[in-house]
Amino acid sequence: MIHIAGVISSLLLMLPLVTMAAPVKDTAMITINGEAQGTTYHIRYFDVQKRNFKHSIDSILVQFDKCLSLYRTDSELSAFNRRAKHGNAPHMFRSQWFYEVLVKSKEIYEATGGAFDPTIMPLSEAYGFGLKKNVDPENVNVDSLLQFIGFKQIDFNQAEVKGRPGVKLDFNGIAQGYSVDILGAFLKSRGIDRFMVEIGGEVLCSGTKNGGTAWVTGIENPLKPAALAATVTLTDRAMTTAGNYHNHIIRNGITYNHIIDPRSGDPRTGSMEQTPLLSVTVFANDAMTADGYDTAFFVMGPEATKTFLKNRKDIDVYMLYTNEEGHLMSYATDGIKEFIQEK
Repeated sequence: MIHIAGVISSLLLMLPLVTMAAPVKDTAMITINGEAQGTTYHIRYFDVQKRNFKHSIDSILVQFDKCLSLYRTDSELSAFNRRAKHGNAPHMFRSQWFYEVLVKSKEIYEATGGAFDPTIMPLSEAYGFGLKKNVDPENVNVDSLLQFIGFKQIDFNQAEVKGRPGVKLDFNGIAQGYSVDILGAFLKSRGIDRFMVEIGGEVLCSGTKNGGTAWVTGIENPLKPAALAATVTLTDRAMTTAGNYHNHIIRNGITYNHIIDPRSGDPRTGSMEQTPLLSVTVFANDAMTADGYDTAFFVMGPEATKTFLKNRKDIDVYMLYTNEEGHLMSYATDGIKEFIQEK
């Protein structure tokens, strides 16, 4: 996701540098680092030709922003949102990426009963988590804004998207994961099938390191942001995290979380005052799926998420929360337990 709630700490980012050291006789590992989407990216891959794709990767990320960035006035997303004043006028897609992220968003919206919904933009702006800053979240008229929230208020096909007047889209809860997938697809198109791509804490791993060992990454401790709660070994899987401990606003003792429940308009659903849930890490076959579901699961809460996952064996989850004494606790689905080492 483009928001940075799940960003891996500097300690975490150093971890792959230690675990990925390869013997000289093995295939060379290429390391690429950079900045994108208001955060950093780190890419490691093995290539017998020792090619460096930094220029191509940076170019892809720039093009991705020109499609789905909420903060670029020249992006496709911004162009669509400017039409919100008039509505009904369709936006013709300039990029397949816009269509693909809408398809996945609709899938997750329907599967979770609206717990994930990219039409959340009017509420995000009103609470100060969008383009509008220095707003007072205590003065938000939720009822007046909920009329613009709901994925069913937009219509799209492979050529265009349109929505009723006042409806705006915010893909911050899914787009960053999608960009990770896009870079992974680029590497595979160049014949590279052993890699780790990480952008702002969203991770996709393919294959193994030299010696057949799995890639290693980590999950931040929400109560101690400079430390890890756990490390994870990953092979051919994506991992993303949503949490309430980085991006929130406090007014008169009330915490307003950037993860807003699109069904009620409540930004406090994920605040520490309302729930002990601190972070949700999702594991899936691709990062876009994981990214969208981590937002939905954070809104749904632990028990509803556990119930949901009984019928979704393609997704695993690792949740961190506090007990009545304020101690950090965890829950992991069976499919991921053996790959997690808690600190």
